[in-house]
Amino acid sequence: TNNKNAALEALFAKRARPTDEKEVPLKDDPEYQKYFKMLKVGLPIGSVKQALMRDGKDPSIADMDPEKSYSSQTESSEEVNNSQATKIDVPLKESEEYGKFFKMLKMGIQIGAVRQALQKGGKDPGII
Repeated sequence: TNNKNAALEALFAKRARPTDEKEVPLKDDPEYQKYFKMLKVGLPIGSVKQALMRDGKDPSIADMDPEKSYSSQTESSEEVNNSQATKIDVPLKESEEYGKFFKMLKMGIQIGAVRQALQKGGKDPGII
């Protein structure tokens, strides 16, 4: 009787556990597995991204980890997008990244010098 109870409990636990298809690794997900197979056989990532776009899918999927599920990677991407949206809402002259350059202009430093400092810092000098 113990074995029967254990077997029944295991069966009920298995049925009670939701089958979440979102947790399938991308390489095994029927919707995306052909693209990861393309990468595996050596097709350039640009070709795979083009195929994704052709099929109406997000081309950034080709950059994702094939061992992780789509949902686990898009949730963190949404958080990143939300944090970027918060940064975008701040005016450039008040942002941490560009504020010092606008302060340089306010202090009377010539625009050419400020643009050079932007370029040296790896930023687009065209924002000034």
